[in-house]
Amino acid sequence: MAPPAIPGIPERVLVAPDKFKGTFRATQVAAAIGRGLEAAGFPPPDLCPVADGGDGTLEVLLTALGGETGAADVTDALGRPMRGSFALLEDGTVGVVEVAEASGLAGLAEEERDAEAASSYGTGQLIAAAVAAGARIVLVAAGGSATTDGGAGAIAAIQDAGGLRGARLVVLTDVRTPFERAAEVFGPQKGADRDGVARLTERLHAFARQLPRDPRGVAMSGAAGGLSGGLWAAYDAVLEPGAPFILGELGFDSRLRAARAVIVGEGRIDEQTLEGKIVGEIATRARQAGVPCFAIVGRDDLGRFGARMLDLQRVLEAPTLEVATEAAASLAAVL
Repeated sequence: MAPPAIPGIPERVLVAPDKFKGTFRATQVAAAIGRGLEAAGFPPPDLCPVADGGDGTLEVLLTALGGETGAADVTDALGRPMRGSFALLEDGTVGVVEVAEASGLAGLAEEERDAEAASSYGTGQLIAAAVAAGARIVLVAAGGSATTDGGAGAIAAIQDAGGLRGARLVVLTDVRTPFERAAEVFGPQKGADRDGVARLTERLHAFARQLPRDPRGVAMSGAAGGLSGGLWAAYDAVLEPGAPFILGELGFDSRLRAARAVIVGEGRIDEQTLEGKIVGEIATRARQAGVPCFAIVGRDDLGRFGARMLDLQRVLEAPTLEVATEAAASLAAVL
């Protein structure tokens, strides 16, 4: 039974999960939590699936803002032909491209991971396709990449397509790593050993010296294996922290103020959540707004101290969508 209505307290719950990476999309998790709340007697919640600028960003923005998808023949991180997708939001002048789509680690088998051979050329092809379809601004979601080429491939693809034709790039990132540390920080997860990291780092330094301006030392320029820095240097791309940007596009703060509580979620909540990931960003905003915040996650590695730091009222584990629905219903007594 849902709690009784109290004058001055909103009735609706805001449901704002990120994807459960490798398992469920943010929209799926939000719907599952929503079903649990309605089964417990709550009015239909405000479903607000979120993303931090990585994979999942396209679907979240398309769901919230409307628009259409497009497709183009591109190459994957190892140069193999594939059909890639992009989005055009609202009136078609804003495009969205995910680096993970054509240059993503998830598209490679573990034994195929090759940080030195992987290229961002396919991402550049998708950017060019979005521009050709009418986009004047292209949002580039820089997460989940298999590449460490400093954006060399993407830049080459854009040049091969005739340039940006006056369009502007905005790169969304969830890391602050500078260009020259991209291989050191992210190379091992992309298949690079110690010697490979050293070679990649030297290659990034050499490429930085060739660019119109030097991306080394610039915060956020190391995202997607330095692609963000390459686009910043070659095309004056704007580098934006993904979580705040997307929350702004979703009108999140006003939706939060209109909620009696907010439920966040992600595949694994851990210490990285405290360092700018979108669940931590939402929890901080909820605390500042005086709105109780709860979490339903695939796995809880945060611990009680971290939960207290974020002022999370409860953290419930839900490895499946069915369990997420049950977990949401179980919160009825405390929401």
